[in-house]
Amino acid sequence: MELNVSTASQGGHAVVTATGELDLYTAPRLQAALAGLLRDQADRITVDMSGVEFCDSTGMNVLLSAMKRLKEQGGSLELAAPRPAVKRILQVTGLDTVFTVVDAVPAFDSL
Repeated sequence: MELNVSTASQGGHAVVTATGELDLYTAPRLQAALAGLLRDQADRITVDMSGVEFCDSTGMNVLLSAMKRLKEQGGSLELAAPRPAVKRILQVTGLDTVFTVVDAVPAFDSL
């Protein structure tokens, strides 16, 4: 399965939308998108997980690494609308207490 990644930005906030499976083979796509936003000095990144059907440890490591780098720059990263399978992975690994997880992707006009 493929992973499609798109980004949208307004001000210092960026939304990264991922759809498909996030695993060893597809994680570099998400990593590249997040790295680009970090280089552009985004101060808040929301990763829309509503279209992610599967996420393995490689995908989680990409997200953790981006969150760590963003925090070092004084920013924040949140995961939005993870599907039940991904939410379960977050809970089992304890990462639901590490990441900020929100139920919906915030609209740009409500920021």
